[in-house]
Amino acid sequence: MNQLREYYERRELLSNLVLRELRSRYKRSALGWTWSLLNPLSSVLIYWVVFGVFLKVKAPIGDPSGQGNFVLFLLCALIPWNFFSNGVTQSIESLVVNAGLIRKVYFPRELLVASTIGGLLVTFLIELGVVIAILLIAGNMVLPWLPIVVLLVILQTLLVLGIGLLLSGANVYFRDVRHFVNLLMPMLFYSTPVVYPISYVPVHWQVAGRSIPLRSIYEMNPLVQLVSAYRALLYDLTFPSIGSLAYIAV
Repeated sequence: MNQLREYYERRELLSNLVLRELRSRYKRSALGWTWSLLNPLSSVLIYWVVFGVFLKVKAPIGDPSGQGNFVLFLLCALIPWNFFSNGVTQSIESLVVNAGLIRKVYFPRELLVASTIGGLLVTFLIELGVVIAILLIAGNMVLPWLPIVVLLVILQTLLVLGIGLLLSGANVYFRDVRHFVNLLMPMLFYSTPVVYPISYVPVHWQVAGRSIPLRSIYEMNPLVQLVSAYRALLYDLTFPSIGSLAYIAV
């Protein structure tokens, strides 16, 4: 409780650190915050051409929304994935790059990690707002589901913060952590149903004459549960599994 009280007393410092992150992100950039929208939109365009046009990946029909647009299907998962990926990779260096500040004055070091993720959270909320507007234009009435979306955003932020605190501390002593995470991220991306529906993953897989429950093993990845929950709320317009929300929270 003493530690939580200290965090609360330093809340003004946290807000200033978040503002510093936001101001420095697009400093001296002609387009400024427009890049926060152009970057994910360019990714959506690339993945739509590769997976939707070339590989003919079909988006499942949303139940009960009836939505079947691959771009909307992609957006509902790609924006949360970008927040996770950027939050983990950028928070790793937050202690190392602020070593000079840490040596000069005492403050809870966790605030440096929290400020990095806080800045990315602001960008994520802007992008998520744009996605919600696009869904509304497309006919998906997502407004009744927004309170659950907010809960999911809070759970994801805590997930990213926990991983960021763990890896940033490890990176102080083992600089290979950053390179390992950069190697791991593409593997995590393609083992998460961002650019393809989860139905493409076989329920069982035959290995040496034995049936392996591949889908069940695949769903142990918390990012699978996270992406599926966002799609359930925004794309299908249905309540995600309570088990999925509990798994993400744990």
